[in-house]
Order: sequence, then structure tokens, then C-alpha cells
Amino acid sequence: MRQRAVVLLSGGLDSSTCLAWAASQYDCYAISFMYGQRSTSELEAAKTIAEKYALDHRIINIDLGNIGGSALTDHNLDVPDQLQDGIPITYVPARNTIFLSYALALAEVKDAQAIVIGVNAVDYSGYPDCRPEYIDAFTKMANLATKAGVEGHPIKIETPLLHLSKANIIRLGVEHGLDYAQTVSCYQADADGRACGKCDSCRLRHQGFIEAEIADPTRYVN
Repeated sequence: MRQRAVVLLSGGLDSSTCLAWAASQYDCYAISFMYGQRSTSELEAAKTIAEKYALDHRIINIDLGNIGGSALTDHNLDVPDQLQDGIPITYVPARNTIFLSYALALAEVKDAQAIVIGVNAVDYSGYPDCRPEYIDAFTKMANLATKAGVEGHPIKIETPLLHLSKANIIRLGVEHGLDYAQTVSCYQADADGRACGKCDSCRLRHQGFIEAEIADPTRYVN
């Protein structure tokens, strides 16, 4: 019997690659979030991808828009067209901590041995909650704070993309049969899931396809 894993699935390139990777070795549950983000087209992509893998898929509603502080949740802040130095305005305060906490709860309920998250410290290391030391700290906390951990059944946090370039992430997904045309990465995709082609996420994604020497299947507005 295979082990179980909870996969954080946004519907974007990285998290979808994680799901394709995880599905090859775990029985997976997928969890997504409606958190007040600027674009919800990625959730439609997440639904499509989860259906392809015939997964138990949960969408959790939380409202980080009430907190603000990020261009992804605060419509008074603009999504930048260029990469920024330092921690970018698209960082959502405590988002990964909140998401991982929900995934941890589901992992306990489903007796899952792992949580899979698509954090990456190579192409986009500006986010403090994408660093290896953050993942290590959360793993320690998770196994101190849960019934499973206390009873000697630790839950591990899998980060298969942590040290990969965007090009190698794409190669990994292709290797596992992922159709990237179904994914949405744009911070401000339109209602049909078409990407702006200008934001940080679009630029990094497109450059990744160029470096991987794979045709970019992204649907752009222009």
C-alpha cells in the first residue's frame, strides 16, 4: 500500500508539477485556497488538474484580503511589471504558514505521511516562506503540535522543486506527463485564464520554457 500525501495545489506551474511528481509515488489529496487573491482563474486550473488525476480536492475559503499588505490581495497595490529586489510586493504575509497549517490538519485527518509544497529558492528566492530553513522550522513545529507527531508518526514536508531552476521544474513536469497548457501562473490572469505576459510570474514562467527548450503553451491576452 502506497503512502498518502496532501499536495498544495494552486493551479500554477510549480504546484501542478509537484502534483504530477507526487502522484507517481503517493496516493494524493489536493488542497487549494480561495484567499482573496486578485485572480481566481488559477483555481479553475486547479480543479481541471485535480479532475485529471481523479483526486479528492478541497478548496478552502479564507480571506487574506482583509489583512492586505500584498499586491495579490490588495487592489490598491499594483502588480509590478518587472522583477524587484528584496521581498517583492507580491509576497502575501504568512501565506505559506497558513496554507501549510490547513494541509497539516488534512494530513492528520487522512493519515497522510507527507505534505507536498512547490516552494522554490532558486528562481524566486525573495519570499521568506520559500527558504529551506523555513521548511525545516515548520516541519519541526508540525511534529511537535500534532497527534501524529507525538505518537511517533512524523509528517514530512516534501519540497521537490526547492533547488530546481524554472527550466528544470518544467522538464520534471514534462517527464511526469503534465500538460502545462492547463496551468495558470499569472498574478492577474483574466476570467478566461489568459496571462498578462508582464508580471513577475509570467516573465519567470516564459523564460523557463525558453531555457528548457520547450514551446510555451501559455495563453496570453496579447
